[in-house]
Amino acid sequence: MIDIVASGVLFDMDGTLVDSTAVVEATWTRFGVEHGIDPAEILAFSHGRQAISTIQRFLPDLDHDEQLRIAAGLVAEERESIEGISEVPGAGAFVSRLVDAGVPVAIVTSAPRDLAVERMQAAGVHVPEALVASEDVEHGKPHPDGYLRGAALLGVDAADCVAFEDAPAGLEAAIASGATTVVVGTLEADVTAGLYRVGGYDGISVEREGTAFRIRG
Repeated sequence: MIDIVASGVLFDMDGTLVDSTAVVEATWTRFGVEHGIDPAEILAFSHGRQAISTIQRFLPDLDHDEQLRIAAGLVAEERESIEGISEVPGAGAFVSRLVDAGVPVAIVTSAPRDLAVERMQAAGVHVPEALVASEDVEHGKPHPDGYLRGAALLGVDAADCVAFEDAPAGLEAAIASGATTVVVGTLEADVTAGLYRVGGYDGISVEREGTAFRIRG
């Protein structure tokens, strides 16, 4: 259950609005097998992070240009398939309700912009004008740069925003930005302690309250 008054809403994408699990797991599993690394270990680290951060973590001895080349190849591989991409339950309708109510909305994702837009469109989720992608920040999640930038694009202080996230790195970033943070899904970790939680977006209402909005469900 949530009952939050906020002036803006910040969303992660993968796992929060869009279910891309099958594509992501297939890509990183292939990478793990190719490099002799346990795919489960890679997936536990990579969720919510930029591809380059994962490459640097698991292939630290490669020079930076080679790390960038591998990361770009993995992103290109993920872009080749939108099969199985779907919305997190109720995500499309909820984003539309927010937009229709006049709530400022931004996406803050660790994916490149083109991939993020393609996945949102494939899942049938409205793509807001304010979108912070991997190429827009110097420091990726768990650093708060993305969420601070997203709030700035909306003209709202991050402390007056609510952020929806599903992964440890993203939750750390959202919390560090000062946003009221909501866990989407079933993740249980130290970082989720005491946070609001939703399993999906069906039944979440949006009402104007003064100059802000009450989000409840």
